Amino acid sequence: MTAVKTDSIFYRLFQEFPSIFFELIGNPPETANIYQFASVEIKQTAFRIDGVFLPTPEKISPIYFVEVQFQSDPDIYLRLVSEIALYLRQNKRKNPWRGVVIYPSSDIDTGEKEDFLEFFQSQRISIIYLNELGSTASLPLGIATIKLIIEEENTAINTARELINRTQQAVNLQLPKQQLLELIETILVYKFPKMNRQEIEAMFSLSELKQTRVYQEAREEGKQEGKQEGKQEGRQEGKQEGRFEAKLEAIPKLLALGLTEEQIAQALDLDVTQVQQLEQETPKRSQP
Repeated sequence: MTAVKTDSIFYRLFQEFPSIFFELIGNPPETANIYQFASVEIKQTAFRIDGVFLPTPEKISPIYFVEVQFQSDPDIYLRLVSEIALYLRQNKRKNPWRGVVIYPSSDIDTGEKEDFLEFFQSQRISIIYLNELGSTASLPLGIATIKLIIEEENTAINTARELINRTQQAVNLQLPKQQLLELIETILVYKFPKMNRQEIEAMFSLSELKQTRVYQEAREEGKQEGKQEGKQEGRQEGKQEGRFEAKLEAIPKLLALGLTEEQIAQALDLDVTQVQQLEQETPKRSQP
């Protein structure tokens, strides 16, 4: 997953679920109620802070400056402190401040800390390594969703299914369920960029994500494409054959991801016998 995509996921995550950030740093999730999250550009410079949690004006609570760092950068702390100092100078805020840097793992943290040891010792700047947060099953749902971002591809689908089950079964969940499902779906889309729509829809339908906005938009696109194909080909048979071929191409990849024939049949709206037959025919169809 590229750094640009990772940044956009975290921006969306903290914007839609600010309580997750405060859980992540060990504060009560309700703390988010007095904060507003935004990406901030420092005027007249090339600096941009990934995210800033600003307390409401009447609250003398800390400002949190957040950096998501998924690439090695020896100057990360020099840049972060410079950005914070410029922001404080330009905005004249009276609030105390805290810095939080989020890494996927400690080996990415190559930043020079020598000039800023006091900030780390006092916890003015704190560091979070996502891979050290603990097992996904033992974490709060929001933090577990963050960990999905760094999950290995060969386990990401099963982990996503577990998260979806937890989301749907949760009682008195403070986070909006539908938004959380969409976030899980978005993370999977980013993690599997080479998968076509049939394969992605299959994964999501197996995970009972058919009601999410991303899935519905993909379905609507598929319907429109189908109509266009039908007009261009001039007959319904051609459109059905094209869809059948797309399903055929999806089956081997879904099997390789560990999905069973029953799960694939459910996802692609086929009978299990059809899946078995298509699976057997695949080597033949791939031959010239």
